[in-house]
Amino acid sequence: MIKTDILIVGAGPTGLFTVFEAGLLKLKCHLIDALPQPGGQCAEIYPKKPIYDIPAYPEILAGDLVERLLEQIKPFEPGFTLGERAEMLEKQDDGSFIVTTNKGTKHHASVVVIAGGLGSFEPRKPLIENIADFEDKGVAYMVKDPEVYRNKKVVIAGGGDSALDWAIYLTNVAAEVSLVHRRNEFRGALDSVEKASELAKLGKIRLFTEAEVKKLYGDGQLEAVVIKHNHSEKGETYVETDHFIPLFGLSPKLGPIGNWGLEIEKNAIKVNNAKDYQTNIPGVFAIGDVNTYEGKLKLILSGFHEAAVMCQYAYQIINPGKRFVMKYTTVGGVEGFDGSKKEAKKEVVQSIV
Repeated sequence: MIKTDILIVGAGPTGLFTVFEAGLLKLKCHLIDALPQPGGQCAEIYPKKPIYDIPAYPEILAGDLVERLLEQIKPFEPGFTLGERAEMLEKQDDGSFIVTTNKGTKHHASVVVIAGGLGSFEPRKPLIENIADFEDKGVAYMVKDPEVYRNKKVVIAGGGDSALDWAIYLTNVAAEVSLVHRRNEFRGALDSVEKASELAKLGKIRLFTEAEVKKLYGDGQLEAVVIKHNHSEKGETYVETDHFIPLFGLSPKLGPIGNWGLEIEKNAIKVNNAKDYQTNIPGVFAIGDVNTYEGKLKLILSGFHEAAVMCQYAYQIINPGKRFVMKYTTVGGVEGFDGSKKEAKKEVVQSIV
């Protein structure tokens, strides 16, 4: 049993920033996320996508934002349960909660915060008749450990940042890398497109554009794919491979959270935005893109604000009757759980009478 003050379901930017705000109140956090690493969509789908509405950053890449958030919360030593989906919520007699994941990991917390963005993510699978037969037998929908592909033949399908980035990365790991995209133009960052094109010219990536993987072959383990070209005169290409990785993005769904007895409206969780972003279940909050209320703006910036407000009310639940005097970080600094402290700069202000 993992015990914590606040259990955060979702380790995207809003969930990560919640750790910081809770840490200022000396509250311990643990995060659950179905993805294998923190960062949510920013890390998994578009790490190289520029974001323009983060205060003090005229432009910041999504992946860099995640890295800075992780650095910011480091003093507060959050725990992580990654690669597991929150399945079951059970309220205890004392008002606390036990949340169990799909792999049976149990978490006990006084407060539960749902910060799951648009929900849990499920891979968008290509329409290949027998693809399920080769899942975990050569077919994977995300790259968890690049070393799995060491000295192997790999076929990647997709036209976004994930497909391009992994194709480029695996040229230094795999024996052979093929990249298949149904169009000529890629949707990824320009520098990634240029780098992939250059690697294709050098023979380090076998590039198939205007084409799709349509068939899989193998006896218990993937052995080959058939690539169908859009232009009929090119026909089909048979490619021997050990691994096929279709990277077509992730489809957001509320998933099991939708069965927790929460009030749902248009696939989002209704909250009391006039006060604390609490749901209809006392002690369960929802912040970020996963919630809804009148005037809701689905911005990372909004999620950060909701996290700050929510933590003040979570503190009252966890410490009933105890008053916390909020100090600006510019005055009090930031003190981590390990005793380390970033001191605020003391400035003398002289009044002119």
